[in-house]
Amino acid sequence: MSEPTLRALAPGKTNLGLFLGPTRADGLHELVTLIEPLSLADELTLEELPGGALSAAAPGLDDAACAGGADEVVCAGVEGPNLAATALERYRAASGWDGPPRRLTIVKRVPVAAGMGGGSGDAAAALRLAAHAAGRPGDPLIAQLAPRLGADVPSQVAPAPVLVHGAGEHVEPVLPPPAHWLLVLPSRERLSTPEVFREADRLGIGRTAQELLELRERLREGLLPELLVNDLEPAARSLCPAIAPALEAARAAGADHAFVSGSGPTVIGLFWGEQGERAARTGAERLRERFPGAVAARPVAPDFAAVGVVRDNGAAHEQ
Repeated sequence: MSEPTLRALAPGKTNLGLFLGPTRADGLHELVTLIEPLSLADELTLEELPGGALSAAAPGLDDAACAGGADEVVCAGVEGPNLAATALERYRAASGWDGPPRRLTIVKRVPVAAGMGGGSGDAAAALRLAAHAAGRPGDPLIAQLAPRLGADVPSQVAPAPVLVHGAGEHVEPVLPPPAHWLLVLPSRERLSTPEVFREADRLGIGRTAQELLELRERLREGLLPELLVNDLEPAARSLCPAIAPALEAARAAGADHAFVSGSGPTVIGLFWGEQGERAARTGAERLRERFPGAVAARPVAPDFAAVGVVRDNGAAHEQ
């Protein structure tokens, strides 16, 4: 009897405040940030490979992208190695799960190389799916593997508002900010996260360890307007001048705050209050011609990303 097909959403994320600190001995930067998952999400399904055949390179990927051994990852339109494939490979190796080969299919909706954690979210979702397929939902091993996959992966394991510090490995739950919606303005450009950090270093951007500690304590108490600052924004704008008109467009659409998401170049417009949804949706509709892919999004909770079984009609229900 074949195994059921599993499905999970991988929310994109934005940073409601990102503060950059000193470089550590391992070459990574200390930081403090409040990460929020959004309803703009990739969709992942995990199913048995017909006949249990070994994988070949998937459409849109090179050979290195299918590094998951006998598992196959299909993610059209994404070039180079895929972090979700690595996640599957490492979960099998660490857990000893020897179930039949699987095909992981990723439908991309979160912009790529855009500061929204799309690849990290996919990797976290792949870990959730693998654990369910192995009969170990919520396997504690996921939390051990996530930091080794990337700095943003731990915050995406159970998508919810979290306070992140260190180089991304320390994740604390926090109370959700007051009601709001967000306008997401993707860019045709792509930015490499390491390149943005290097530019930040070149520009001399950074705070002291004491400043980071104080900012961390303030974010624990709640998100204030003055904390909606992204220290990486000047570096992203230096590398991608197209960010400036996107910020202006978000403000002109009535956003209470406009900022770069993560390392960019995606721009976020934040709308507070009960009217936030209508304002964000109206802004997305009006700006979609200038910014293809413009969309309104809302914050989401962990149940949004829960693993479910796909029924014959294509719908999914939670396990």
